[in-house]
Amino acid sequence: MTKIHLLMKKEEIKEEKITDGKKHAVVLDVLLATTTIVSALKDGAKEVIPVLHSNEAMDLAKEFQKEEYVLAGELDAKPIEGFVYPSPTLIRESINGKTLILSTTNGTVALRKSSPANKVYIASLLNNPAVASALKNIPEDQTILVICSGNSGETSLEDFFGAGHLIDCIVKNGEYELTDAAKSALYFYRGQEDPYELLLDSYVGKLLDKHNQHEDLKVAASKGITTIVPILKNGKVVIEPSCSAKF
Repeated sequence: MTKIHLLMKKEEIKEEKITDGKKHAVVLDVLLATTTIVSALKDGAKEVIPVLHSNEAMDLAKEFQKEEYVLAGELDAKPIEGFVYPSPTLIRESINGKTLILSTTNGTVALRKSSPANKVYIASLLNNPAVASALKNIPEDQTILVICSGNSGETSLEDFFGAGHLIDCIVKNGEYELTDAAKSALYFYRGQEDPYELLLDSYVGKLLDKHNQHEDLKVAASKGITTIVPILKNGKVVIEPSCSAKF
């Protein structure tokens, strides 16, 4: 029976365990990196390149013509000079047909650390049902590793909730063996009623509220609004064509 395990933060990713060829990683950073990635691809981005830090992002941008990319990022939830803030609603205005170069404190780092896995999926409340569907046919000797990016070494309420939503979607498709960590996220998710209020009550949610980013919170809280399944392939996030369809 396929196992589902949960990591609470990016710092729990162990390279020696993830490189065994039996891990399918699913990375969540609900506020906001993976939500922004999914939203940007839904809004017509050509691809998303997650980087480890702003210097890497700026070096990478030199390889593109100015009209070919959007450079977005934050560090410790603060804007970076010369970067668009990685907000789904801000990026939506200019991303169609372009490459999004994205640098964030937690989500893009988690993606890069997960890259040795057999396959890496990018998930959010927006596309969890579609990702769950894409995971249906994983061989029984493989493990679905659900990775919460967390918040600078701390547990993230919104990622834990998002992981529970994903696991709830997965287990509706068949029989799985859940570790206690995976069960805890599932039971937590099933005990909640209002995604928006939960996201708003999180540490990052309160920061977004303080800066009047309520539209981004609304986007992030929108469950199942797209069927795209983004995967990390050769360092770039692209839509998996075999199991995605844009609305």
